[in-house]
Amino acid sequence: MALHVIVGAGPVGTATANLLAERGEQVQVVTRRGTGPEHPAVERVAADAADANRLAELTTGAAALYNCANPAYHRWATDWPPLAAALLTAAERSGAVLATVGNLYGYGPVDAPMTEATSLAATGVKGRVRNRMWADALDAHRAGRARVTEVRGSDYIGLGGNSLPMMVLPKVLAGQRVFLPVDWDAPHTWTYVPDVARTLVTAATDPRAWGRAWHVPSPPPVPMRHLAETAAQRAGVASPRLTRMPYPVLWLGGLADPFAREMRETAHQFAGPFVMDSSAATTTFGIEATPLDRVVDEMVSGLRAPAPAAC
Repeated sequence: MALHVIVGAGPVGTATANLLAERGEQVQVVTRRGTGPEHPAVERVAADAADANRLAELTTGAAALYNCANPAYHRWATDWPPLAAALLTAAERSGAVLATVGNLYGYGPVDAPMTEATSLAATGVKGRVRNRMWADALDAHRAGRARVTEVRGSDYIGLGGNSLPMMVLPKVLAGQRVFLPVDWDAPHTWTYVPDVARTLVTAATDPRAWGRAWHVPSPPPVPMRHLAETAAQRAGVASPRLTRMPYPVLWLGGLADPFAREMRETAHQFAGPFVMDSSAATTTFGIEATPLDRVVDEMVSGLRAPAPAAC
């Protein structure tokens, strides 16, 4: 039984903790408030992960340190650098493998399927922040100071979080019109959160994964309209009413809403085809993506389940 330290208790951090706990590993989840999944094999620790000394202390003897943190969207430029530096320092001091959950922001706008070899050419703030984090980690790996890896997924699908499907499907099931800055008919890769956790744990524990990034195995791309129509059919509700919000409306919304303002940088991801090639991880590790229809069924069931009774 090895110790695995997870920073962050969002959807991916929680899924990773539960996966490791079910495998019989010793799991420690670190958040500012000591939150995390309730599981007898999971210890929840309240600590500031940007405190390198404290994080290194917690990681002593650990096999892996998982970066599943997610600072507020509009604070990435401020919050990520000290947090990423502390995680890398803790990995260097403890010898734990640093396994980071990344994304596709670093590639910037593309006109072809993204692979792990696609240039990290982003010019936006968030893409450059993620690329700097990965460059620093790779430098430490190549210098022999740390062992690192990163897994990158596309936009998440599954229950929980604030992903596009979780913005759309509840309204579809309620028969409401959806008005968002999305090309509803463009092919798009969707990544299932538990598949992120499976890939992350594999990358952290398999030496073949170290020193490079991997794309999370994901189903073939489909438009958001397909997901919405499939969910409506499964739920037996009317066909979805999906309207594309003009970009100027999103831009104006950003004047008052920090989240909408930050969405301007990544608007290209929903303005046309956005496709990720994840064949390398499937070929190397044998990880297969969860079928999309099964994920949609899970989401429909979860969204239609009665809310717990108030105490």
